[in-house]
Amino acid sequence: MEEHVGAGEPYVVREVDHRGVVSLTLNRPRQFNALSEEMLAALQSELDAIAADPQARVVVLAGAGKAFCAGHDLKQMQAHPEQSYYEDLFDRCSQMMLTIQRMPQPVIARVHGIATAAGCQLVAMCDLAVASTEARFAVSGINVGLFCSTPSVALSRNIGRKAAFEMLVTGAFIDAETAQRLGLVNRVVPPAELDAEVQRLVDAILSKPAESIAIGKSLFYRQLELPIEEAYRIAGQTMACNMMEPCAQEGVAAFVEKRPPAWATSERV
Repeated sequence: MEEHVGAGEPYVVREVDHRGVVSLTLNRPRQFNALSEEMLAALQSELDAIAADPQARVVVLAGAGKAFCAGHDLKQMQAHPEQSYYEDLFDRCSQMMLTIQRMPQPVIARVHGIATAAGCQLVAMCDLAVASTEARFAVSGINVGLFCSTPSVALSRNIGRKAAFEMLVTGAFIDAETAQRLGLVNRVVPPAELDAEVQRLVDAILSKPAESIAIGKSLFYRQLELPIEEAYRIAGQTMACNMMEPCAQEGVAAFVEKRPPAWATSERV
């Protein structure tokens, strides 16, 4: 299905600063940044490239226009009424979502407008999220007879079961303050302060060693899915490996010697 985003305009706009902060902006504003086949492919390509880039430290994911992301492109889905098509589409979307958690860099969702269905899933899959007070969230597929099953995986791993199920079976919106209270987002600020608040979170991450963050992120998501004894086992192994890293050796030495650590924070080793 042909999409119209302007001649030569990318589906995802990528910007990188000198510190290794990568900004990805979903660039389909007239369609509220829906996750079409083309958008999914573009986002997957960008995430794969960033994951392999040792200079990339943090990713900020945003949306152009009035919305963050309105979920899947229902018009495109309607044009392909085959189960095999839908299975492939949802599999590709799931793989993109998993890439966010598997990549070594922290990914921050910058949410300024609506985040619905797979768009809400996208917020939930990001490691961190900062929202404007004007942001709203919903898993609203049920309103068109489609239970948001794949978004439920991410949503139920971020907020409590009853709150998640209520959102899934009612399709109702929640505001940013409720999303923060439930644990879907980390911080909520007025629209004019959104970029500054994202920057504060970015700065906090950049001040820490990239190696330790990459090690810790990988362990964090692995242990969540394990029984507690196995979780402690692999966490102990991970900490032992982390202690052998130069960044940890330097950090501990600096603490003992009562001085700031001399970390090389510019890249991931």
